[in-house]
Amino acid sequence: MTTPKIIAVDLDGTVTLTDTLHESVIALVRDKPLMLFLLPLWLMKGVAYIKLKVAENSVLDVTTLPYNLALIEWLREQKVQGKKIVLCTAANERTAQAVSKHLNLFDDVIASDEYVNLKSGNKCHVLKDRYGNKGYDYAGNSSSDIEVWASASQAIVVNASERLQAKAAEVASISQIFRSERSPISDGLRALRLHQWLKNTLLFVPLLAAHQLGNIQSLAGLAIAFLSFSATASAAYIINDLLDLESDRSHPRKKHRPFASAKLPVVLGVAIVPFLIALSIVLGTIVGTHFLVVLLLYLLLTLTYSLKLKRMALVDCVTLATLYTVRIIAGAAAVSVPVSFWLLTFSVFIFLSLALVKRYAELLVHTQDGKSVARGRGYVVSDAPLLQILGVSSGYISALVIALYVRSEEVVSLYTQPIAIWCVLPLLLFWVSWVWLTAARNEMHDDPIVFAVKDKASLLVAALSAVVFVYAATGAKI
Repeated sequence: MTTPKIIAVDLDGTVTLTDTLHESVIALVRDKPLMLFLLPLWLMKGVAYIKLKVAENSVLDVTTLPYNLALIEWLREQKVQGKKIVLCTAANERTAQAVSKHLNLFDDVIASDEYVNLKSGNKCHVLKDRYGNKGYDYAGNSSSDIEVWASASQAIVVNASERLQAKAAEVASISQIFRSERSPISDGLRALRLHQWLKNTLLFVPLLAAHQLGNIQSLAGLAIAFLSFSATASAAYIINDLLDLESDRSHPRKKHRPFASAKLPVVLGVAIVPFLIALSIVLGTIVGTHFLVVLLLYLLLTLTYSLKLKRMALVDCVTLATLYTVRIIAGAAAVSVPVSFWLLTFSVFIFLSLALVKRYAELLVHTQDGKSVARGRGYVVSDAPLLQILGVSSGYISALVIALYVRSEEVVSLYTQPIAIWCVLPLLLFWVSWVWLTAARNEMHDDPIVFAVKDKASLLVAALSAVVFVYAATGAKI
């Protein structure tokens, strides 16, 4: 028996490491959110129909998709040896043709249309009709490919579990195996951004500012509030990552994030988000009504940011500064402590500076890569100098707020040595300048908060500032 010269290849999970339908739905929701409500109506007309409508109404940039480079390289080698490479996929024909045009690899494309979902049995029948039983090799990755492998001459197993490999071996002779390098637990924890939970320690600031850290009951309530906010924050990060898939894949560092790199399937992210939000609301209810209201406002604002505001120049930075400040308001609401006007004002200016430095650092990266536009954002790289001016100014204004605070009546009632707080001014001015100098040298981490936690100079400034405030409050020798 002669060796078949046809290699039929699946698309989703095989040629690409992701599912193009899932990504197309996310692109649809990102660009046309109201169409989310049409999805159930389209699905009622069949899987093939919903694939068609999603493909028609969404814009999926196939150039940024995470491809299985090892498989593609092998397929190119087979093509050089005279094999005919056919893309045979359950994805809609619009998507399949776009991928085929981008890769310039396939000799033919067979895909789903408005009426037929080319999966499992349907795919098997089409291939047998065209090339005959055992007239082709087939590369696939899922249990729905078992029937196709059964009628193939040889099976090429891609990104499959040991169990699926065993099932494939029962129905066909396996000629090639392309293994997955995924680590679900590790990648799942990375997707939750546990290190970003550090930002939620801002909830404790109002209690600290009110000199009530010794109140055990309030601390217990804030601990629950911290977990509630952290669950919401993780949900927000996942939503943001899903909506930013294409822009993240164009970024030299962000392309390695779990969803952007397809180490985690996007459908898993969609499933996790409702659970995290529900957990957050349950914990928020335990804390109290006032806290829950602020939490829901935070959730609404962060969703609006992910869907729209992050693409609006300057509005995105103001929104980020507001989200930080809302954390402080939530902490005050959780323990029924009046929030200081001075604290809120300082928070807005210092976090606006940090939001601007984050965008500034991103623009420098794009400049180095020779790009003129920050994809998924409302900036061009020539905006960097202006962002630098605005950010430094905002940081210095936060220092001015501290200077005015020293002369306020509120300080006299809380501190025995209020004039000592003046010593924080040079520390804050140095730190703001240091952060921006580091960013200008292109040594800034994407997130300045993460940078500050790892940076020795930042940690020293934080320690010295803590010493100053303890002395101002107690008058004791340190």
